[in-house]
Amino acid sequence: MNIVVLAEKLKVAAQKIGAVLELEPEYQYVGRITFQNGKKSLFRGSSFDINGVGSVYVAKDKGYAAYFLRKLGYSIPKDQSFFSEKLNANLEIKRDIHDGFAYAANLGFPVIIKPNDRSQGKMVTKVYSEAEYYKAAELILQSNNVFLVQEFCKGRDYRVVVLGEEVIAAYERIPLKIVGDGLHSIKELAEKKQAQINNMGRKATINLDDFRTLQKLERLNLSLESILPLHKELSLLDNANLSAGGDSVDFTEEIHHDFVQLAINVTRDMGLNLCGLDIMTADISCPMHEQNYKIIEINGSPGLDNFAAIGEKQAQIAQDFYVKLLTMMEKM
Repeated sequence: MNIVVLAEKLKVAAQKIGAVLELEPEYQYVGRITFQNGKKSLFRGSSFDINGVGSVYVAKDKGYAAYFLRKLGYSIPKDQSFFSEKLNANLEIKRDIHDGFAYAANLGFPVIIKPNDRSQGKMVTKVYSEAEYYKAAELILQSNNVFLVQEFCKGRDYRVVVLGEEVIAAYERIPLKIVGDGLHSIKELAEKKQAQINNMGRKATINLDDFRTLQKLERLNLSLESILPLHKELSLLDNANLSAGGDSVDFTEEIHHDFVQLAINVTRDMGLNLCGLDIMTADISCPMHEQNYKIIEINGSPGLDNFAAIGEKQAQIAQDFYVKLLTMMEKM
């Protein structure tokens, strides 16, 4: 998250509605808003007092969120949660890393392995084999007690941001990709890509030491020193999170009404006022009945900073979003 950009947008939004914004001066990551009606609200990063604590907790817990989304009749991937040895020792229903592999094998590779409560796509891994499964699961369990094995779903990856009864933004997320020129190594091309990201004002980091990138290169018989042929495209990560260097394409004006209503319904049904939905489908600008869709995840504190870096129009959408957000918070 670009903290400086967020702070500036919040300052503008607060000024527009006559609120007073106080920021912790050193990092400008935590602040307090005093509204004209005297109400006060604190925030941390993109986490605002806009959603109930319980709803935010459930949205953050991928296993619980999937349970309720499935119960409510929404289309989501098949998945199951599995636990560390430490957690299993205190659970009546036990599912360990080996049960996870059996479940993955039953689904059929490739599958997605992810921590249960991490954000920004951290450690979300597409695995193709038993060896890759155990490597990813063991790494996740070093810092997480719960992980999910999830069905891999084909399609394009979209994020839809909803505030109340309005879709604020919709955009396609494209995994971190480089294009060969026949001269430079994968490492050099990635470094050029990072420079482009920096020039756009985005706070996204390409981590070439990421085990997922190294694992993918090994699977393709490549290394960081390999030189890609001219025009050869290579995705360095399978997940499309913008914070890891992915790109985005604005679909705010193109999103079909079916998906607008879907996103608003999910937000309401999950007890949220602000929600980011990750939807996998063929084309979000086409009617929903013409294609399959899957809700991959929901997020109770989505940000728009990387989206805002696309261009002036998207930056204005993000600025207007913060005005609407603060206005809703004042009335709550």
